[in-house]
Amino acid sequence: MENEPVQSMSEMKKNSGKGLWLSVGLIIVVLIVVYVFWGKNRNASDEITTPTPTVSVSTASPTPPSVVTPGTEAPTPTAKTFTVIGKNFSFSPTEIKVKKGDTVKITLQNTGGTHDLVIDEFNVRTPRIKSGETATVEFVADKIGQFEYYCSVTGHRAMGMKGLLIVE
Repeated sequence: MENEPVQSMSEMKKNSGKGLWLSVGLIIVVLIVVYVFWGKNRNASDEITTPTPTVSVSTASPTPPSVVTPGTEAPTPTAKTFTVIGKNFSFSPTEIKVKKGDTVKITLQNTGGTHDLVIDEFNVRTPRIKSGETATVEFVADKIGQFEYYCSVTGHRAMGMKGLLIVE
């Protein structure tokens, strides 16, 4: 201990200042790396898309059907159209029947609360909508069977907010 040089106060201040700047620089580098990594992952997930049924949400009244003039292209096959009324803990109607291969268009008309309409087997899901709003989904009924449609808001399905899509 006797042979160790004694550091003056000014030398101690210099050395502690270097450590502080080194720590700040290290923190900045870590933040930049995190930002770059997070940004790349976020952009990569934005590029992943899966095909989903057509969905539209509206608070306005429906538009009138389009008119086809003679001599123009033939219209695409008409969708089987249904309006399902959603209110607190029930759907009306509770049964929809279509044929295999039909294009099905369901408009959820919400008259109370917050609701959506889900059919798992056809990857159909409307967004959650509030009272007075409507949401429309369109899909092809390409499987025969009976498929439950329901509201996925917590507890609503268990309280009876469901119906049956029958594809023959």
